[in-house]
Order: sequence, then C-alpha cells, then structure tokens
Amino acid sequence: QVQLGESGGGLVQAGGSLRLSCAASGRTASSYAMGWFRQAPGKEREFVARISWSGASIDYADSVKGRFTISRDNAKNTVYLQMNSLKPEDTAVYYCAATFIRSMNVPDYRHWGQGTQVTVSS
Repeated sequence: QVQLGESGGGLVQAGGSLRLSCAASGRTASSYAMGWFRQAPGKEREFVARISWSGASIDYADSVKGRFTISRDNAKNTVYLQMNSLKPEDTAVYYCAATFIRSMNVPDYRHWGQGTQVTVSS
C-alpha cells in the first residue's frame, strides 16, 4: 500500500512555471511507477506524464512534450512535475498516481493522491 500527497499547485500567468511534488509513503513507495494526470472541469481525467520506478523510462502526453518534465528522487520518495511555458489550457486539478506497470491509462493506476489545483491565467 502507498499513500500519495501532491503539493505545489497555484495560480500562475500564461508563460509561467510551476513545480508540482508528489510525496509517497509506504515501505514499497520507490518500487512503483508513477504518473501525473489532470482533470479540467467537465472533462475526463487525462494522462500527462509517467516515469518508471528507476527513472529510466519516461512518457509524456503530446500536449505537454517539451514543456513539462517528470522526475523522481527515490531517496525522498518524491516525484516531481516541472511545468514550464504554461498555457490557460493547462488549467486543471493535477493528480499523481502509482502503478506497477508501464501505462498511460487511468484504470491501471491503483493509488491516487487528492490532487492539487493549477490555474493558468491568460
């Protein structure tokens, strides 16, 4: 079992940056592959980025490639999402999630954080 908690959200102007953090607790926290997802009002939750337990395998949604960077520090049981060149369409609640497989699909992630709001103003 792993517990997840996101932080770092907030209000930023278009073109700005934010860094989200996801702290994981539990004995096997560093064994999980981790993903970031987001959900805007009235829309389905969508994949943003994922990273394997070792950090060697990373995937991004096309909409964030070149702007967002996912990373992890297993010594701190923390996963990060550095978000640069933010756009109003990036506005959403951002969730981190954990899984044991390589996946970009919401149903494959068993453990979720509570989410953190990111609002990008134009």
